[in-house]
Amino acid sequence: MGVVAMTSYVMTVSQNGQVSIPADTRARWKARRVLVVDFGDRVVMRPLADDPVDELEGKYRGRGPSVDQARRRARREESARASARR
Repeated sequence: MGVVAMTSYVMTVSQNGQVSIPADTRARWKARRVLVVDFGDRVVMRPLADDPVDELEGKYRGRGPSVDQARRRARREESARASARR
């Protein structure tokens, strides 16, 4: 099991509801997006992969289309359905 260093920060929420993530944390996460989960009494922020499918582990790893491929296919199918309705 890996050891995780816990660091605490006190931050101010801006008038727009924004909070800055400290630079060392951003550098360690290497993520452009985060998932924010509201548990009612606390908020948890986790890094979110740019391509969540790539992060799959276990029996599903490497199976199926990439996110981009799936989106392209869905758009083509939707376009074909819209053309058929006309």
